[in-house]
Amino acid sequence: MTSLQPDDLARRYIRLAHHLDAHSPSFIDGYGGPAELADRTLRPVAEVKAELEALQDDVQNEPDATRRTFLEAQTRAMHTLARILGGEKLPYEKEVRGLYGIDPVRADLSELDAALRELDAALPGTGRLSEREEAVRARVTVEPENLLRVAEPIVTELRRRTQQQLGLPDGENFSIGLVNNQPWGGYNWPLGNLQSRIDINTDLAVALTSLPDLMAHEGYPGHHTEHATKEAELVRGRGWFEHSIQLINAPECVVSEGIAMNALTAVMSEQEVGEWLTGELASVAGLEPEAVQAALHLARLKEKFSSVSGHAAMMLHQDGASQREVLDFFQHYGATEERAQKSFDFIAQPTFRAYIFTYSVGSGLVRQAVERGAVTFRELLREPKTPSDLRV
Repeated sequence: MTSLQPDDLARRYIRLAHHLDAHSPSFIDGYGGPAELADRTLRPVAEVKAELEALQDDVQNEPDATRRTFLEAQTRAMHTLARILGGEKLPYEKEVRGLYGIDPVRADLSELDAALRELDAALPGTGRLSEREEAVRARVTVEPENLLRVAEPIVTELRRRTQQQLGLPDGENFSIGLVNNQPWGGYNWPLGNLQSRIDINTDLAVALTSLPDLMAHEGYPGHHTEHATKEAELVRGRGWFEHSIQLINAPECVVSEGIAMNALTAVMSEQEVGEWLTGELASVAGLEPEAVQAALHLARLKEKFSSVSGHAAMMLHQDGASQREVLDFFQHYGATEERAQKSFDFIAQPTFRAYIFTYSVGSGLVRQAVERGAVTFRELLREPKTPSDLRV
């Protein structure tokens, strides 16, 4: 472990994050820094807000431009959260902007309707679209008792490729567990000391075709790889202890989800993934290659519906739509009642109500920045970046 100690900026940043977390549990996604700074005393929000304003002023004196830009963006989000916790009513668009430094985006409904017609024409059988989708997924479902066994070779290969192509810090590792009764499908919990825990939610059936992306997103070279690498490079290497803590309602999540959404394609081509799934992985899971191929085709068609959840969040939080109206919207675009409810639970939860846009916006920012040569995927895993950095 590093013998470095956090400087004044990092100490105040970490302490204030914990004071906010006392008012808004789950604001801190993970912490691996000095235990004495993890003080969750419930202090008056007005005091915390005033100290955040002082910290924002002092951040301007940080000589390193990269560090300064990151801390500016993060403390701006913390100040926004303090305003909300203090009772200020922000319009939903300003809430998203203030917390994440991005604009919420509505779906183009004409494009969604065209994608819906394409999906309807492509799926076999007759009857409700959602039931026909589930019939395709059912043929490639991996039962909970087999998930960890099937995931093992996926993690092994993704780790090998990540190590070879992007590098990994010595001593990193993660464990995988199965959970239920959660609004998300998978989650990475940073534990510090280069370790993570990945939870897979089994509330909904898990398809084999989703597992490579899930393990890349949460593990190699996604969230776990980013957090472990930045801990090694930034905390241990440079003494920037603000990277020993991960905040869920802050701009760093836009970049982090952007990395995770592009993680699989960073180490494997689409063709390689398809051949892997219909070959070795179908065999491991005991599934027919033809069924896997059909599910892959469905997954590609469903990519055109990535804007549905964000639009639903705008309906709920900006337009004042009812729960029933939002559930009907999800179901109109192919979700079963169960899947619609799970999606609603995510966007309705206070921690995630604005978070939903980190996926779609973050994915686009990272992909476009890498494609135009503004940054490499390797650099994204090692350097502090803000959404504004990726737009330049």
